Amino acid sequence: MADEECDTTDVVICGCGPTGAMLSAYLGQMNINNIVLEKHMEITTDPRGIALDEDGIRCLQGTGIYSSIFSEIGASINKFKFIGGKERVLEKKPFFEMDFGTTQGGTGHVGFMCHKQPILEKHLRRAMSGLEVCELRSGCEITGLFEDEKGTVCEYRDEQGKTRRIRSRFFVGADGKTGFTRKQYLEPKGIFMEKAHQAFYEETWVALNWEIQLPNEQTHPNFALWALGFTPEQVYDLFFPINFRFICNPNRSSVCGRFGLPEDRLWRFEFVILPGEDGEEMSTSKKIKEVVFPYITHAGSRYGLSHDVAFPEDCIKVLRSRPFKFSARSCNKWSDGRVILCGDAAHVFPPFGGQGIASGFRDAISLSWRLAVLCRPQYQGSNFHEKVLMAWYKERKQQLEMSLALTVQNGEFVTESNALKIFMRDMYFWLIQLVPSWREELNLGPRKDGMIRYEHSQGFPFIPEFNGGVCLPQVYCKSIGGLNEPGGICFTDDVIFNPRKTGLFQLLIYLKSTTEIQSAQEIAADIDDMSNGEVRAGEMTILVEDMECKQYGGAEIDSRQGEIYRLTTGDEFARSPLCKGRPEPKFYDPYYLGKQLEGTREDLRKVCGVLLSYLQEMN
Repeated sequence: MADEECDTTDVVICGCGPTGAMLSAYLGQMNINNIVLEKHMEITTDPRGIALDEDGIRCLQGTGIYSSIFSEIGASINKFKFIGGKERVLEKKPFFEMDFGTTQGGTGHVGFMCHKQPILEKHLRRAMSGLEVCELRSGCEITGLFEDEKGTVCEYRDEQGKTRRIRSRFFVGADGKTGFTRKQYLEPKGIFMEKAHQAFYEETWVALNWEIQLPNEQTHPNFALWALGFTPEQVYDLFFPINFRFICNPNRSSVCGRFGLPEDRLWRFEFVILPGEDGEEMSTSKKIKEVVFPYITHAGSRYGLSHDVAFPEDCIKVLRSRPFKFSARSCNKWSDGRVILCGDAAHVFPPFGGQGIASGFRDAISLSWRLAVLCRPQYQGSNFHEKVLMAWYKERKQQLEMSLALTVQNGEFVTESNALKIFMRDMYFWLIQLVPSWREELNLGPRKDGMIRYEHSQGFPFIPEFNGGVCLPQVYCKSIGGLNEPGGICFTDDVIFNPRKTGLFQLLIYLKSTTEIQSAQEIAADIDDMSNGEVRAGEMTILVEDMECKQYGGAEIDSRQGEIYRLTTGDEFARSPLCKGRPEPKFYDPYYLGKQLEGTREDLRKVCGVLLSYLQEMN
């Protein structure tokens, strides 16, 4: 097939799961043409991943679908409860718990949410479809891929079985751990999965999803709890309690909890396969009754009854019961030439931290702006893309190691079977919680340590001596003037990266008060003059720390002023539409962003200069 007969685009993405869809949406916002090739015709209805951390929620927000996150996609997971012992009882007192319903991790969001993956993917695809430069082609299977000096060419069969080709500048494999990109194209080139963390973990678990129907006195007249005055909703809460539970049972480790919206009544239960057991057999109905049903069977003594009380089996609809092998692995390289791996194709996680989808999102977002740079005519030359992509996955591996460390730590709690170690663990948590301040710090979990800070390495686009490498926190703000009209409460990400802005890089100036605005505008004008359009003063965001200022009317307003906002309190956010469906922002610190941004006026000019030199390195 002649080259002129190929379709052409900037980026081809193989796979339209969460990672591929996220990458497409962010590329689309930067006006980068992309085509997503998806093997399946429809979104898989099987709810696979169910947990998403605050970074993941922030990534969803960035695609413009925030209004659907807590109304259609899922709900906040308020607490992780770690329960020990061999008794199969969900309401045991935990030996410790972490509160993730708070807003103190630096993103402006709760720590975790439980979602329905098919609905999440539906909204991500909707975000893609709203952008003209994004195209999804379903029912398409990759059959070949090669690279030349112009870029990549992929060959695929479309839904009618016709062989077609697409030429692109870059090809991204977001097609999972068994997909074409890594297994068939990159593994022969020496790219393979390897141990991703010093505490290596690999086990097979069964993942079980149930949809629960409420029993009532008409459908189940002989159910014992009606006579004690319980309602159907109360029965549901008794047998399928709120909050996630990590069941640290030395006989068989398990994890369970609700997911999706409360009214969906969906429940996930995962349990480890023991040595000598077969995963397929353990996922059968017979084995599920042996392993899981004791947890939804209560001792009669709990209610003053002489017999046990089991939740009605005919009120349970099984949506999934399948074995999966969980491990901690990452590829030795995430790119070769112009072919790139993203999400599960590049790394896989154990199930103890809800990091699988979130890590794919982080891959996509950090890759998207780099691809946007590399697709610009002035940056297309020599081997510049190899340097940029190597720096990208070196950066991503830093964060991956941190996420894996927390995930493995959770896994050690859940899977420990040594009696002495269990005793020492439980004694440690009992003692530390005797001190109120230590107990509070323990309950806040790893989020108390704040945002990730990257260590500098060659090719990283930041300056460590000027506070570079910190992940920019997100807080709440409100317009007080400038080019924009005063409005309601906003997330700072939505202000800084407003879709109507055209610059790839955005300028944020953080001030103590409105008296500093005029001098800040002068700095922005200098940067505008030296940036060749990459940083535009007319699109800058000025954020004022003083929450007492209600309006800014000083200084003259011109086309280079940008937008002016002030910080807002947690109470203001709680009264706004943005808080609907989610917990109020407990422990929210409006000054968190300012505490992370430590610099001077001179620093700002130097940082901009280094950014521009990074972009022009190839010249």
